Amino acid sequence: MTQNRFLRQVLFNLIVLFSTLKWFFLAIIAGVLVGFASTVFLLTLDMGVNNVSSWGSYYLMIPIAFLISIWIVRRFAPDAKGHGTEKVIEAIHKKSGEIEAKVVPVKLVATLITLILGGSAGKEGPCAQIGAGVASVFARLTRMNTIDRKRFVLCGISAGFSAVFGTPIAGAIFAGEVIFVGRFSYREFLPSLIASYFSFFVTRYFGVKHLIYDIDFIIGSDVGLVFHMLALGIFIGVVAILFITMMTGIEHIVEKIKLSPYVKGIIGGGILVAIVYLTGSLDYIGLGTHVIDDALAGNPITGEASFLKMFTTSVTLGTGGSGGVLTPIFYIGSTAGNFWGQIVSKDLALFSAVGMTAFLAATTNTPLAAILLGIELFGVKAGSFGAVACAVSYLIVGHMSVYPSQVLSENKTFFMDTKTNLIMGDVDRSDYVIKDRFLRKLSDQFKKLFRK
Repeated sequence: MTQNRFLRQVLFNLIVLFSTLKWFFLAIIAGVLVGFASTVFLLTLDMGVNNVSSWGSYYLMIPIAFLISIWIVRRFAPDAKGHGTEKVIEAIHKKSGEIEAKVVPVKLVATLITLILGGSAGKEGPCAQIGAGVASVFARLTRMNTIDRKRFVLCGISAGFSAVFGTPIAGAIFAGEVIFVGRFSYREFLPSLIASYFSFFVTRYFGVKHLIYDIDFIIGSDVGLVFHMLALGIFIGVVAILFITMMTGIEHIVEKIKLSPYVKGIIGGGILVAIVYLTGSLDYIGLGTHVIDDALAGNPITGEASFLKMFTTSVTLGTGGSGGVLTPIFYIGSTAGNFWGQIVSKDLALFSAVGMTAFLAATTNTPLAAILLGIELFGVKAGSFGAVACAVSYLIVGHMSVYPSQVLSENKTFFMDTKTNLIMGDVDRSDYVIKDRFLRKLSDQFKKLFRK
């Protein structure tokens, strides 16, 4: 009896070993495939942006860019609409990870047109969707089952994230964390990590430039800095609520307007052109990476920068522009952190870096990925203190997200019950039950006050 149990245990361990090796090599394939696809996209984007930026008034082409982007997506692949990562999450939850092959070239072209000509969006969402699309096609060709296909598509997400930002560990954590709110997919961690590293290797080999920052600061008081991180986390959480509300609000307004999608795109592009004329600056359109660099270098950024970038990004994605949302998140977070640093007279580079990671944690519900991103980009010293702000902002934002297709797996709070296993976009006030007696009484008093 004991011998049979021992043999069964050995057999089980051998199966686990072979499964681990299988996914190690499958993840390498995913990373290489996504790395190549992302390299083509990123190098083409850099070349296009560099060439177009030499045109004095290139931003006047934004309405045309939106028009063409809308036509390409509607004509060839409607699933390529939006900001990339959101569509991948939706495909995993609703389509078992199935993504049409035509999404990859359509998303690539539509996003290049939007970003090169000045649309305010990011480049990570397209890489995530392109990566997930490539992974889905490969899974279909090799006839993977549903579970393996979902895992392989998650490898595509992590590889796409790593390809853009050059942070393989954060990319793997992001893929395992972004699908569910409050739950990390541990069984996907190893393949996501390997895919993330090999995508990073491929893009670096072909000359893709990744983010590199050196944040050096002097700590006056460890305890004092922790309290400053708490305050910064609260501030960033409030800014995140504003951004998510603005994005969803503008999207709903645009949907209700009874005009052709093409007309809406032209109007949206015209609004961005007007922003350039009104502000006299190009800082609030396009990728805006130069503003992120300025903030992280410790240069003071004006207080309205975050708000204007929120608005231009919401208009871009709401009226038909194609692109991601993480680069704008980095922009808004770093400039908001920079502004808060000016208010409290603290190190602007540090507060910009922490603001960037905390804003990522809040808006995407991925605090672990944000903390690891901070450590990979800014070093252990800055990243470890930034972890406090990431945790606080993640809680402050409540059950809101820039990715409404995320599934709520666990309540964020101890004092409130919320129905779980809901799509985040479907969570409303009727799903909340306040458990804490004091807070319930306080809530009732507020309701009575507003009724008056």
